[in-house]
Amino acid sequence: MRDRTPVGESTEPGRVQSLVPHLSLAERYAKGKSLRKQCPRGSHAAWKAPPGRPDAFRLVLQADEGRLPELLPLRHGRMSLSPFTFYRGAALNMAVDLATTPTTGIRVQCCGDAHLGNFRGFATAERRVLFAINDLDETLPAPWEWDLKRLGASIVIACRESGIGEADARRAVLTCAAAYRENMAALSAMKVLDVWYRAIEAEDAFSSVTHAGIRERAIRRLEKARGKSVASDIFPKLATGSGKSAVFKASPPTIFHFEGHRPGEVSADVKDKFTRYRESLPPSHGQLLDRFELTDAVIKVVGVGSVGTACWMLLLMAGEGDPLILQVKEARASVLEAFAGRSLFPNHGQRVVNGHRLIQPASDMLLGWSKGADGRHYYVRQLRDAKIKFPVEKFGQAKMMIFAQWCGSSLAMSHARSGDPALISGYLGKGKVMDRALASFSVAYADQTEKDHAALQRAIRAGKVEAAVEKGR
Repeated sequence: MRDRTPVGESTEPGRVQSLVPHLSLAERYAKGKSLRKQCPRGSHAAWKAPPGRPDAFRLVLQADEGRLPELLPLRHGRMSLSPFTFYRGAALNMAVDLATTPTTGIRVQCCGDAHLGNFRGFATAERRVLFAINDLDETLPAPWEWDLKRLGASIVIACRESGIGEADARRAVLTCAAAYRENMAALSAMKVLDVWYRAIEAEDAFSSVTHAGIRERAIRRLEKARGKSVASDIFPKLATGSGKSAVFKASPPTIFHFEGHRPGEVSADVKDKFTRYRESLPPSHGQLLDRFELTDAVIKVVGVGSVGTACWMLLLMAGEGDPLILQVKEARASVLEAFAGRSLFPNHGQRVVNGHRLIQPASDMLLGWSKGADGRHYYVRQLRDAKIKFPVEKFGQAKMMIFAQWCGSSLAMSHARSGDPALISGYLGKGKVMDRALASFSVAYADQTEKDHAALQRAIRAGKVEAAVEKGR
């Protein structure tokens, strides 16, 4: 029996758009193409702040609700540094704006925060280094266009910060959009399992770069990342001691022990959360975790958007020189929920874990979730060793073009895993109509972000928002 839900209409909130695998590729492509009538591709080009749009700094304060109050000045200070850092911390602001823009109604498992700095290289359990979206705190089933627009605007903002001209910034977005469109077309013709197995191998991506200097530096960086390990590189930087006496080094204001607890003294509350996390793992992975003993815990301030949420690190040891470091991040309601529907999962950590498994080509085998007695939700993952983070706001024109193409390709793979690539490909078509529309939107929204960043700075100067800027930033 055929699914009679019209393609393009939203399904139950919190769910990905119903797929139609019983139809042929040509039929699904045609259904996607038919959506151009109700949502012309050119309609995505426009951005203008709607009447009654909330003040930018007030949305920042709204996003502060429920965060640790003592860390909020640090969050505001980081956001105030530049339009790009503001953009990274203002996922709620853009979610409010994206909800007013046209969509086809086709839903995928969205990242929810697909900005340029959220794509990086990371190692799998088999020690392959892949290029994909890294943080999925805001992940939720939602319109695919929202991720693409957040990515496109971030490219223009990063280009402006690094001094890349407007024409080249626009070309970078066009490159990203074309990569998304072309990869979506290729993915739509592939077998379902082949789509899920597909990934961007960092080695292949780096080796394909035509610019000799960039290629050679990238390959050297990859080899350096591959040579790192938790035991020999990460542990000595973050911890001291050995075996059961190993503890984290404090580095205020970003790494510090829980108030009232000495290094090595893990509170009963943390132990309880760890036990709940252990219960979320598959039995085989839980047995692996049982080989380690929890020796210390610290609060760790990370990123921009996560500042003020309850984030910490756990140190576990299986013996001399055999550490495991886990990153624990608070999982709050996605900024997309008010516009795309509530999550189907009772625990937001579980929502994030599910998003990782749907979006990433390979997820951490120790990925799990937990809940505290205070009602806060968490997800847990390994602190990766072979990780490659890119300074996108410092890229020159050549690097930005290459990186934009990788990001567009990667996002298409992520969306194709949960959505129907033939529907999206049918809508996008073979021409550059959507590419140009995305470029125009991205430039206009970059202008909006600069205004919003300036509004936050004014609010800080007026004493309406408290901010603390760290030395060296």
